[in-house]
Amino acid sequence: MGIYLNPGNSGFAAVRKSEYIDKSGLIALINSTIGTSFKLTCISRPRRFGKSYAAKMLCAYYDAACDSASLFEDLEIAVNQEYAEHYQEHLNRYHVVYLDMTALLAACKAEELTSFITESVGQELIAVLPELQQNPALYAMMATFAEKTGRQFVMIIDEWDAPIREHPEIEQNYLHFLRSLFKNSGVTDKIFAAAYMTGILPIKKDGSQSAISDFKEYTMVKPRKFAPYVGFSEEEVRGLCEKHDVSFTEMKRWYDGYGFKNVSSVYNPNSVMEAVRNDAFESYWTETSASSSLLDYISMDQEGLAKTIVELLGGVRVHVNPLGFANDLRTFRNRDDVLTLLIHLGYLAYDDEDETVRIPNEEIRLEFSRVIREVRNTETMRRVRESDQLIMDTVNGNAQAVAAQIEKIHLEETSPLFYNNEQALRSVIKLAYFSYKDDFIKFEELPSGRGYAALVYFPKKRSGMPALLIELKWDKDAAGAIEQIKQKKYPSALSEYGGEVLLVGISYEKDDNSGKHHCVIERME
Repeated sequence: MGIYLNPGNSGFAAVRKSEYIDKSGLIALINSTIGTSFKLTCISRPRRFGKSYAAKMLCAYYDAACDSASLFEDLEIAVNQEYAEHYQEHLNRYHVVYLDMTALLAACKAEELTSFITESVGQELIAVLPELQQNPALYAMMATFAEKTGRQFVMIIDEWDAPIREHPEIEQNYLHFLRSLFKNSGVTDKIFAAAYMTGILPIKKDGSQSAISDFKEYTMVKPRKFAPYVGFSEEEVRGLCEKHDVSFTEMKRWYDGYGFKNVSSVYNPNSVMEAVRNDAFESYWTETSASSSLLDYISMDQEGLAKTIVELLGGVRVHVNPLGFANDLRTFRNRDDVLTLLIHLGYLAYDDEDETVRIPNEEIRLEFSRVIREVRNTETMRRVRESDQLIMDTVNGNAQAVAAQIEKIHLEETSPLFYNNEQALRSVIKLAYFSYKDDFIKFEELPSGRGYAALVYFPKKRSGMPALLIELKWDKDAAGAIEQIKQKKYPSALSEYGGEVLLVGISYEKDDNSGKHHCVIERME
């Protein structure tokens, strides 16, 4: 067994010795591509979403230099009758070349990467087949090796995009190397039974097309049939919570939020496992290197980006067009390109049906809240200051100031066509109070008494803040909004809360051309 050629199954054996969620069904999807024109697969996922675990699993399954039957005999790929026929057919039947691009970049100079790979893999090929000659073209050596040994290769490239992300100066040389392997009509089909690449970004575009166009791509925007393997499903997470006596409700609030067609709930797998191991719900995102870049991206001076970030923090879904993204960390033509990158990095969840993005969960919302006050965009800084001041004016009972700020947001951010729309009114409150994250947890349509409170901001422990119940009405005065809160017994939703509650009624007359807003704030225990 070598480092790059036929690395064996020790990596997956170590994974199986720890708490393991069975994702072996992914093997069946790769098996279905073997020997077809769809045999080149590229999966892009955020950091800490199990990409390397999957790569180790595939190495163990395909590597002909080892016997991995015992590692898979109790997993879905072996016991599911739907997969049984191809399971034995492909188990440990191929040469495997495994390239961890992050590790390779650490082992050589960036400008020597492709020659280092060719030489290193070539030496291991020669060690197995001494009559083979070292060749500056890796594909030529692999073609001869496959012919002489009678076995094709399964090539697995982990963090395929690391060279492009970390060393853009070698991008063209690196892409040329990949093309020589996977877009070579003379030898690609002879060499490879299948190839599996995984990284954070989709394949770099060359103009409007993928630079390695024969790969079938599955991304955070369009995961398609690989959607069940993006992260943990709700059923899998519920099972973990029951096994370890962990709150499923809190697990869902903290780490759920990604969803795809036919897969409604997808959880961040690394964060779920860390919460189980540590018996603590918190943001584990800060431990990934991707988190340090968030400030740079949301500080960009793209038109409309500052407003969009505020909307996202307030809980508003934002429309995005992800099609023009160049799949790198440098080319940003507009706000949509920035938002699309944040989808691929895992900071935003994308809904394919309505083409909108949102902040997926508490963990990511904390990361946005952590960096928003450091943003180097004057418009964003202004919005943060205004939202902070609005919260303090509300807590201090300054109803006139609250009415003035809500009026300002309502006029600035709402199209006249939707000025009296119920969802638009709700968005106004979300935008106005978007910096609530430091001191509050937000609930929408909190069930209570005889109805639903419009928006409830519940204070975090040790914040010293009161709870805020907010109603915005256009068909009655501010006092009427307060009366509605009381009549529908909204405060009963907070019956277990022993602190102070502020009832905040905000109104305006829809037929009043002045657009004048009014506010009444009442305190109750």
